[in-house]
Amino acid sequence: MHARTPEHGELGVFNRSHYEDVLVVRVHDVVPRQVWRARYDQINAFEELLTANGTTIVKVFLHISKEEQARRLQARLDNPDKNWKFNKGDLAERALWDDYQVAYEDALTKTSTKHAPWNLVPADHKWYRNWAVSRLLIEAFDRIDPHYPPPVDDLSGIVIS
Repeated sequence: MHARTPEHGELGVFNRSHYEDVLVVRVHDVVPRQVWRARYDQINAFEELLTANGTTIVKVFLHISKEEQARRLQARLDNPDKNWKFNKGDLAERALWDDYQVAYEDALTKTSTKHAPWNLVPADHKWYRNWAVSRLLIEAFDRIDPHYPPPVDDLSGIVIS
């Protein structure tokens, strides 16, 4: 249907995707307010179009506390095997924590719809995060009830020698 959306029968996972247009651009004042505010309706219309055409959308917001974020960033610095995960730019973004919280709240409330609701998952504990996301996906697959597609050709009588 669209260049970056999964085709019928496919599964896709997106990290943030079009929500960046109502988060980063807002917090950093990259575009005028009327531009990012219009994006809420555009996101909702796009997701409604996808669901109207048979796509199941499972949106998950993994919420970690500011304290847990600090622990994870520090762990990246303290453990040489995790240094590759550290980016100094994360500290500048962290300084904008309160602004991001306001932007996240608006994004979540304005883009949680009956056809594409948000699922908020506490993520300070990775075991719980993994369990909760797994449950959401299992429930979605139960609703979808996927099956292998039928063969394109009649396969009766074919013997491989």
